Order: sequence, then structure tokens, then C-alpha cells
Amino acid sequence: MEDLLQVGVITSTHGLKGEVKVFPTTDDARRFEKLKSVWLDAGEGNVELEVSQARFFKNLVILKFKGIDSINDIEKYKGKGLFVTRENAVECGEGEYFIADLIGIEAVTEDGQVLGKVKDVIQTGANDVYVVQVPEDSPFAPRVPGGRGELLLPAIRDCVLDVDIGRGRMAVRLMAGLLDG
Repeated sequence: MEDLLQVGVITSTHGLKGEVKVFPTTDDARRFEKLKSVWLDAGEGNVELEVSQARFFKNLVILKFKGIDSINDIEKYKGKGLFVTRENAVECGEGEYFIADLIGIEAVTEDGQVLGKVKDVIQTGANDVYVVQVPEDSPFAPRVPGGRGELLLPAIRDCVLDVDIGRGRMAVRLMAGLLDG
């Protein structure tokens, strides 16, 4: 499991006094109001930054960090991720998971056949879609639509039966139309 969870990405600077515009990658952007600090992916390692102010503009969060008072001090971090430690993360509700915890878990059918590993999660608005990388030597590979080796599983109860992050497994039901044939 990842120790740091991404909550946003710096998109650009805001003004000349070191503020940044952040695109939130969390379900609840209001969480930035309560954040005391974040970890910045500085390229050569992570740097902890103390949040001194957070406000909202359209779909972005404007953050000010303590000790960063110039556009020159922050401009080099455009496009970099902002993270929180797992203990400072918002708790997941029942049936909710951090994307970082889903990446890499094994997807298996309800009768125990291995489909592949979750390689990505697409957030569509209606429901998430799990991208499962199906190995070329899998009996399911010839039936994957488009022949790309990626099976798209809707994250709905009819399809995703059980997720066990601790065991690294997700049990799924292959609904009609998910595979060719």
C-alpha cells in the first residue's frame, strides 16, 4: 500500500506572492480547508509544505504555503503532485477505496479464474471503471474487446462482487457484453 495519497496537482501559479492553483484529485475538495500540510513531489524527493491558506475558485483550489512568498519560489513545481500521509487521508466509506490501493490488485472471476491486474481507474462521474490488464497468455485474452489486452470493468455491485485490499484480490462477475463471444 502507498504511504502517500495524492490529493491534487499544481496547475499554475496565482499572482506574484507564491500562491498556486491546484486541481483536486480527491472526491472532496473542501478537505483542503482542514489540511495543515501536504507533501510536494519536488522531483528529487518529497518536501513537506505547511498550508497557510486555502480558498476556492471554480473547480480549483488556491493554496498558499508558509515560507513561500514569491512566484519564483513555486513556479518550478507546476505540474507536480500534492500528497497527504495515509493517517491524514479522509476515511473511506463502506465499499470505497483509494485508487492507489486498487492499482496492482488481482481481478479474478467468481469461479476463481485470474483475469489480470488492475492497472488504472477511470473516473467517469456515473461510476468508476477498472482497467484490468489481461496477460497475453490468459484464456480471456482472445475475448478482450479491441484486442488491446485491457478489460474495462464497471465498478458496480453487479460486476464487482468483493474487494479485499489486504489479500490484493478483487472478485468480479463477467456480465454479458464485457467479453466478446
